Amino acid sequence: MALKSYKPTTPGQRGLVLIDRSELWKGRPVKALTEGLTKKGGRNNTGRITARRRGGGAKRLYRIVDFKRTKFDIQGIVARIEYDPNRTAFIALIQYDDGEQAYILAPQRLAIGDRVISSARADIKPGNAMPFSGMPIGTIVHNIELKPGKGGQIARAAGTYAQFVGRDGGYAQIRLSSGELRMVRQECMATVGAVSNPDNSNQNIGKAGRTRHMGKRPSVRGVVMNPIDHPHGGGEGRTSGGRHPVTPWGKPTKGAKTRDPNKASSKLIIRSRHARKKGR
Repeated sequence: MALKSYKPTTPGQRGLVLIDRSELWKGRPVKALTEGLTKKGGRNNTGRITARRRGGGAKRLYRIVDFKRTKFDIQGIVARIEYDPNRTAFIALIQYDDGEQAYILAPQRLAIGDRVISSARADIKPGNAMPFSGMPIGTIVHNIELKPGKGGQIARAAGTYAQFVGRDGGYAQIRLSSGELRMVRQECMATVGAVSNPDNSNQNIGKAGRTRHMGKRPSVRGVVMNPIDHPHGGGEGRTSGGRHPVTPWGKPTKGAKTRDPNKASSKLIIRSRHARKKGR
């Protein structure tokens, strides 16, 4: 995929760089492989905001991706490569020879019509999955399991990968793109190749204030808040410091000492300070 830049005909298009997705599937996903995605808006089960600055966003369907690759020794053909709004990587629809369909993470250089398989030993081709016990050292992999049968957890984002660098007892050594070395059981599965959409980090989706469609609410802090929301909030005009001497959770602010001087540990601190002064 290539990057697509825009002429600044509007303020929102100034510096806008997106990924060209013209080669992806333009229709809807397979209905049997999708499920509804309920938005929380940053609220918990009591309706209170527990994660600030979240809300809104475009309505999405969740694509059920096969991270486990449990269909062993059954070949499948890549029917199409699709965009997934729930992740940075692209996904591939696999049509297996027994008639079943599944979504997998699309690796780089995987094309429509390619055949993939999950087996104890398979060819080193992008999209094939196997345990580390049947994999040659030096292989570039993604979608790596941390525990056998749990499903891939490492190297799933766009452009990420790891390298299988050695064996130690019953463990496989993998080097992550950060340079960190991790050890997992050799029974753990991994998929050959690097994850698709490596240009994802190079795109520029525009100004931060125009990301409501991504589920991001505007974030303000300190003096621009209301008095109920922050101890520095409130006031007319450009007032700094606010009008609320106590925080909404009942603690004084602006450097007021909140520790109880009669607490036993406080008395110990005071004694140790006096002892230090005498030692000088």
